[in-house]
Amino acid sequence: MPDDLDALKQDTLRALEAAADPRAWDAVRVGTLGKSGRLTALLKELGRAAPEERRARGAALNALRDELGAAIEQRGRAIEAEALQARLLAERVDVTLPVAPEPSGLIHPLSRTVEEMVAIFGAMGFTVAEGPDIETDWHNFSALNTPAHHPARTDHDTFYLPPLDGEGPASRMLRTQTSGVQIRTMLSVPPPIRIIVPGRTYRADHDATHSPMFHQCEGLVVGPASGAQAITLGHLKGTVIEFLRAFFAMPSLPVRFRASYFPFTEPSMEIDIGWDRRTGEIGGGSDWLEVLGSGMVHPRVLANCGLDPRAWQGFAFGMGVERLCMLKHGIPDLRSLYESDLRWLRHYGSSPLSPVVLHEGI
Repeated sequence: MPDDLDALKQDTLRALEAAADPRAWDAVRVGTLGKSGRLTALLKELGRAAPEERRARGAALNALRDELGAAIEQRGRAIEAEALQARLLAERVDVTLPVAPEPSGLIHPLSRTVEEMVAIFGAMGFTVAEGPDIETDWHNFSALNTPAHHPARTDHDTFYLPPLDGEGPASRMLRTQTSGVQIRTMLSVPPPIRIIVPGRTYRADHDATHSPMFHQCEGLVVGPASGAQAITLGHLKGTVIEFLRAFFAMPSLPVRFRASYFPFTEPSMEIDIGWDRRTGEIGGGSDWLEVLGSGMVHPRVLANCGLDPRAWQGFAFGMGVERLCMLKHGIPDLRSLYESDLRWLRHYGSSPLSPVVLHEGI
């Protein structure tokens, strides 16, 4: 082998031996066999050699290329094996060691929010009612006076389930609201009625402020339509105002009622609380933030449940549990409630040994 080729070979082998990681190995490979590598340059110069030298020179260059290529490939596999072994050693878990102790468990802020709602309304005489997550079209929409053209009935908003034998299309769905429990209660329990319905609901929506699964807490009161015990709009306003001021622990929290529309109540109202848009402070500033929907139960809903609207009337309200939880605890992103991050829970969670304390005045 000519001296220049022997020198190239020795330089390459020494560089390969010194290469300790994939980056150094690749530098040797490119510097030797790459488009601008030393061996590649010698092969390009072969065409300028004399004919009598070209054959011997070409054979020597090709033999050296094969030899160095094999050496480079072998060293590359060795470096990969060394890196894998180092990683296995670094990531090895000693299963003989005891599990590192974790701090005591905490109550998720959503669970604590529901506990607080139940405690506050419980002090007002409400009881908790429950119902199935899979509802019928009648309980979820028709009985609530929701017309067929309402956008909530579309596939874009509602998770419909395949029909059972003998059922028509779109007859079963994941409930979009807990209002179906109100219908079931009015069908099975004679008035007077005073219930709240906390539970999971489902809608086809997902972003920083919406989730396909979320929680609602609705309330329903049904009583006489006339006489000293008649249920009026004043009872609705007093109930909601007391709840909001107790929940946010602000006896003077500003509360505003705005006329609105819901198919299952008449009249209907949106409920706002005072807040500061710039700072996010609840109860401060001159801005308003919507937190609830409410209204007097529509006579047609009462009639659908077998109650005479001339003898009975009532009010209903509904709120998003996640929304009130985020407002109370200053949580900026709804999705963090479902990410199962223990660090986040240690910050926002509550001790399981700390009871829910009602605000004075309920």
